[in-house]
Amino acid sequence: MTTLPGDASTLHDDFGEPSTPEPGTPAAKAIEGRSLTKIAWTRLKRDRVAMTAGCVVVFMCLLGLFSALIYPHLGGGPQLPHSDLIDGNTTLPTGTAGGVSAQHWLGVDPTFGRDIAARIVEGAKWSLLISFASTVLTVILGLVAGLLAGYFGGWVDSAVNWLMAVFLAFPVVLFGIALVSGMPTTAFGLDNLWLHVVLLILIIGGFGWAYFGRIVRGQVLTLREKEFVDASRSLGASELRIVFKEIMPNLVAPILVFTSLQIPANILAEAAFSFLGVGIPLPHASWGGMLNDALNYYEYDPAYLFIPGIAIFVTVLAFNLFGDGVRDAFDPKAGR
Repeated sequence: MTTLPGDASTLHDDFGEPSTPEPGTPAAKAIEGRSLTKIAWTRLKRDRVAMTAGCVVVFMCLLGLFSALIYPHLGGGPQLPHSDLIDGNTTLPTGTAGGVSAQHWLGVDPTFGRDIAARIVEGAKWSLLISFASTVLTVILGLVAGLLAGYFGGWVDSAVNWLMAVFLAFPVVLFGIALVSGMPTTAFGLDNLWLHVVLLILIIGGFGWAYFGRIVRGQVLTLREKEFVDASRSLGASELRIVFKEIMPNLVAPILVFTSLQIPANILAEAAFSFLGVGIPLPHASWGGMLNDALNYYEYDPAYLFIPGIAIFVTVLAFNLFGDGVRDAFDPKAGR
């Protein structure tokens, strides 16, 4: 066994041909295989845009998660009024830029004088909670439907495809407006706020699974014909074991990519429902509800309109850029 000049990490036999390194040697460790997840993480770390967007995503999630600890430092809370900061004649905030001060970093809202920064934080909490929960519901329903349709085929595939077509054509916004507008203030042991939150999760997540279900179905149709599935079946593995042990691990990448791109779409959906008045109920804050309220004051207090709009824009952009990075990281043909 010899080592030829030029590459000290490559071993050669006595005839100069490359040979397999001994297990446990440095050369063997150098060529040790990596999983798809490790390769994707390495590629993602090299994407500076995606990592920067990921930091913004983490920051927004921390704002929502620790909102109760942040409120005391932001004017006392999102529902606490400061009538002394409102002009009694115009109902607009006194001072410059909508009442910006050391105590109110982004000013206060008209009429009530509630701290806008605190309401932005509360809006982040509800928006991210609803978007994450509805995305989880979408992924679960789409994954189950896609697995059933793609693996079993036949009448199961036809029935699931028909159901997907119905959900894709359903007028979700109109249905949501009609459902939320006609519901009572309390039901199923939930107060008005949590009843709205649960309904938004069910509406956004329950009607968004069909698109992901078709993605999963296409993947499963390909995977079920692979040699490793035939080998597992020939060894006597049950259908359940084949689905969970052979097919499901190969769906991790599509699930991660879809999840990272679906969350910002659900953020916009929650903001749209709140803007239309059927989202988070008042006096609780939501970004869409703040935009709706700002329409009455944008000529006199434009900052009140721009701040929640910027919050939505930055959050959705960060999630989209991070989702693009995740997609490129799991794509072996990506050029990054």
